[in-house]
Amino acid sequence: MRKNKRLIQLLLTFSILALLIAGCGANNTGSNTGQNSSKDDEAAKTEESTEYTVQHAMGETIIENTPQKVVVLTNEGTEAVLELGVTPVGAASPGVGNEWYAHIKDEMEGVTELGEETAPNLETIASLQPDLIIGNKIRHEEIYEQLEAIAPTVFSEDLAGDWKQNFELYAKALNKETEGKEAMANYDKHVEEVKGKLSDKLDMEVSVVRFLPTTVRIYQKDTFAGTILSDLGFARPEAQDKDNFMEVITEEQMSSMDGDVMFYFNADYDEEKGGTKMQEAWMQHPLYEKLNVAQTDSAYKVDEIIWNLSGGIKAANLLLEDIVKYMEEM
Repeated sequence: MRKNKRLIQLLLTFSILALLIAGCGANNTGSNTGQNSSKDDEAAKTEESTEYTVQHAMGETIIENTPQKVVVLTNEGTEAVLELGVTPVGAASPGVGNEWYAHIKDEMEGVTELGEETAPNLETIASLQPDLIIGNKIRHEEIYEQLEAIAPTVFSEDLAGDWKQNFELYAKALNKETEGKEAMANYDKHVEEVKGKLSDKLDMEVSVVRFLPTTVRIYQKDTFAGTILSDLGFARPEAQDKDNFMEVITEEQMSSMDGDVMFYFNADYDEEKGGTKMQEAWMQHPLYEKLNVAQTDSAYKVDEIIWNLSGGIKAANLLLEDIVKYMEEM
């Protein structure tokens, strides 16, 4: 009887020990699983989380993670982000007419208009809850702190002829430097293709003129169009062969807009088409009739949006095509 009791006690002891061991094993397994899961989560977060610093016109800005909701406050900036595959949640209005520029209109569907470049609507910007704002010091220096309070903000230094430098900056801010280099390489390739097509005309002097309602400007080398003409290697008339933006000229200075070919665009911002009226008046002037471009019929009206107002990489490629279109006819 005692033997049976001892046997039963031993069996019970072994059973309890077995349960305890199994429990410990389960707890250890659960603990390890939890630790592994935690490590996996941390690794995933590390992969997803990227923090980088962008140096820009107002200092430096730290950006966490690749921006998904981007606000852009200049036309050239809008073209840049579109070229980099990003549709902004909000953008400055084009400032001419009531619609986005025709060459980007299809890509801007659903984008909130923020008012003109010089006076963007801060309340609307804040309501979009962006994670990056792109602007320009010339345009927006006075509201930088207000913008920075809404979201990380990156400013380019200037506009005019700086579109390439600005494009590089915006690519950094968007964490898309590789895509930016590829886009600029494609532009450079386009330039070389145009050079090949116009090889016998690259020694021509190219003039660029803008007619406004009350003034006439010659555009020099530090302009959007000027940089592209320089890339192609075109000569410029003496008065335009300067690293400046533009000069206002009088009728008596009309010879400064002469060349082998003249591209001009008109600032028609009102219903009266003031730029076109000025252009027509000047081209009927006796001094204009003495110019080479008048006598050779080599003055071409081009789209001001492409040649001046857009100022971005998409317009740059379209401008190259314009040059080919007009100069191959000469």
